[in-house]
Amino acid sequence: MSNSSVTMDKLVALCKARGIIFPGSEIYGGMGNTWDYGPVGVEIKNNIKRAWWKRFVQESENSYGVDAAILMNPRVWEASGHTTSFTDPKMDCKKCKTRHRADNLIEAHSKGAVNPDLMSNEEMQAYIQEHQVHCPVCGGFDWTPIRTFNLMFETSRGVTDESQNKIYLRPETAQGEFVNFLNVQRTTRAKIPFGIAQIGKAFRNEITPGNFIFRTIEFEQMEHQWFCKAGTDEAFYREYKQKAMQFLLDLGFKAEHLRFHDHDKLAHYAKEACDIQYLYPMGWQELNGIHNRTDYDLSRHQEYSGKGLQYVDPVDGSRFIPYVIEYSIGADRLMLAVLSEAYEEQTLEGGDVRNVLHFHPAIAAYKAAILPLQKNLAPKARQVWNNLKRRFPVIYDEAGSIGKRYRRQDEIGTPYCITIDFETMENDTVTIRDRDTMEQVRLDEEGIVSFLLEKIAF
Repeated sequence: MSNSSVTMDKLVALCKARGIIFPGSEIYGGMGNTWDYGPVGVEIKNNIKRAWWKRFVQESENSYGVDAAILMNPRVWEASGHTTSFTDPKMDCKKCKTRHRADNLIEAHSKGAVNPDLMSNEEMQAYIQEHQVHCPVCGGFDWTPIRTFNLMFETSRGVTDESQNKIYLRPETAQGEFVNFLNVQRTTRAKIPFGIAQIGKAFRNEITPGNFIFRTIEFEQMEHQWFCKAGTDEAFYREYKQKAMQFLLDLGFKAEHLRFHDHDKLAHYAKEACDIQYLYPMGWQELNGIHNRTDYDLSRHQEYSGKGLQYVDPVDGSRFIPYVIEYSIGADRLMLAVLSEAYEEQTLEGGDVRNVLHFHPAIAAYKAAILPLQKNLAPKARQVWNNLKRRFPVIYDEAGSIGKRYRRQDEIGTPYCITIDFETMENDTVTIRDRDTMEQVRLDEEGIVSFLLEKIAF
């Protein structure tokens, strides 16, 4: 069952109020589908990326990282097929002049009963006419024919008109891993099977439904490409499905909020593909994808670049183009899922309501808040804070009643509050309050570090 207390409006309001996520360019009236991560949000998002990297690179026996350039030779996108096939079917409402994706219109009208991925543009247009799908903005029913729009942002390289060349902001990060396949393999002396991972920005010039940070024109991807020999690919595909699911469960997601969804219509490069969907406030939506891309990518780059990208087996000397198992997850989509999963409104004894984000401690922006019970205890509290901040992201707060300070930390997901009180001055013990249970324990000051290290491990 979904968390009935969480709505997108509540998440957006909390994120703005507590420095998690702000509307982009807000003082200028904003810019549609852009968002800025605030002091708390940037820490949470970085922790999500660190947890992912730790699991799929650091703890992997044979995986390596890269950070490829955003701007690439335009031939890369010809080889990948993006210049000809990376398009959306869009229609304009003649009445209010808004533009919409035809597949989204059909999916919304049918409440998910019709899968537009299986339809051609002509079939989608016929469905919209037959079922009289109206504009969701103005309610009109006067559409232009479906037209396809390339999703890549174009820009130019050069300082004069004569020297300008069209280049693109990358619409995905995967090609940076593919074009560096041999560079990574040679410099690390990696043997098949091995993986290449990357976390980086990508850009898509698409219309978004306005679901906060779920789909934006600028976003961050976490991708892992696993290179293997044909014949082993299906087993690795199944393995990565389970690895991707286990990562989410270990972050604290409830199993009933996650499900696999096999693709009804495979991309031209895919042998098999599925998503892991999450039950967001707006319903089941894709969180990440796992794809068996076969040898398509390296074969295309070998063809278009003229450079040999075959792997040479050191045992038998055979040469072959590796198959690729891709695991891709959006850092922003995962951030939204983490927020949705963690959010709870609790009614306490006496009728008070507290908002709390139940993050895994490894994901929380701050691992602990240092709170003097009274301001005259501030020198000791600051001493504890200074000792801890060398080891952990911790925050100090002395403004307001202790109850209000607890609530502030609950709302940003800080797992522990360390209170400095008068007993601290007598015996160097502190009170540690648990965010989820609100229970408090007394702990020797020297034991705080080992306590936090144990609790935040992922």
